[in-house]
Amino acid sequence: MATRKIVQLEGNSSNRSKTVEDIVKLERKIFPKHESLARSFDEELIKKNSGLLYVEVDNGQLAGYVMYSWPSSLYASITKLAVKENYRRQGYGKELLEAAIQKCRTRNVQRISLHVDPLRTPAMNLYQKLGFKVDSLVKGYYSPDRDAYRMYLDFDTE
Repeated sequence: MATRKIVQLEGNSSNRSKTVEDIVKLERKIFPKHESLARSFDEELIKKNSGLLYVEVDNGQLAGYVMYSWPSSLYASITKLAVKENYRRQGYGKELLEAAIQKCRTRNVQRISLHVDPLRTPAMNLYQKLGFKVDSLVKGYYSPDRDAYRMYLDFDTE
């Protein structure tokens, strides 16, 4: 079994440009052009109150990443979650999502939200397994003929 490590992408890390390049390649491969952040990835990463975690396997390969933000002290968003095809169904997505949730929790947010295509069953199952609930259906979220569920995870505020 491959060893894996979840890493926070830092602005000054020595392998930052290669990591971002690998993430952009994965982004282009997985997401349709109009959903991809590939062209604006660096801009997204330098935004205040945003973070990116990636999982690296023992051979230095990028297996997946999660991007998140906390626009206010009340809520956070999971903006992207992607795992390379050959690493899917091995727990990488779950580990990344749990790590991002934990990072958001340290900010004392009350809610984390995300959007997901209802047809992406593995993603839907993962989010529900970790406690996310469907809030509403957003018509035409991805494109005129592709909707999204807005999902949320609330934390006890006691």
